[in-house]
Amino acid sequence: MKLYQLINITIKMGTAGSVAEGIQQFYQAENAKAKLLGVFFSDIGQLNQVVIFLGFNSQADQESENQRLAEQENLFNSPEHIIRYSVEHFAGFDFLPEVELGEFGPVYEIRTYELKHGGIPHVLNAWKNAVPTRTQYSKLTIAMYALDGNPRIVSIWPYKSLNERSDIRAKSVADGIWPPKGGPQWLTHEMKSMIALPTAVSPLK
Repeated sequence: MKLYQLINITIKMGTAGSVAEGIQQFYQAENAKAKLLGVFFSDIGQLNQVVIFLGFNSQADQESENQRLAEQENLFNSPEHIIRYSVEHFAGFDFLPEVELGEFGPVYEIRTYELKHGGIPHVLNAWKNAVPTRTQYSKLTIAMYALDGNPRIVSIWPYKSLNERSDIRAKSVADGIWPPKGGPQWLTHEMKSMIALPTAVSPLK
């Protein structure tokens, strides 16, 4: 099982750069056991949000990092800029490869769908059938399902621009490729999308 984490931080306006630098320092520490994959700042959707995307080699490493974060007094060296944060735990869809780092954006869409109870295996199967064709249109950074909170999936898609995003999404729908057949009936009405940009410290660009 590939384990991931999203840390969602609400910050004071105009402080993203300082918070991002503190995040980088925290995950570059010698005792850090998380792999920093992305640090994004919201551009469309809920504003003044920083999203940290992490990967882990084991559940033990993830638990260690949760404890290290909880015990941090000087939160990302920017406690005066941070209003609140929340942590979400995920498992990557098992048929997807590890997250590939590099320059694929700079526009990243983070999509969240809440699922009906029992929907995870059905959605996994639907995506497994559709993703190979859908990713011929554009790259998929990750798709993952939640290990805590409400049943839900999160996918992250990079694009060169908002126009490219609109064109590719429209074409994949028109061609009957997306959404994955057999998946939508397992979704609830709770859906959201954030357009985010990588910060200067983000490995995903």
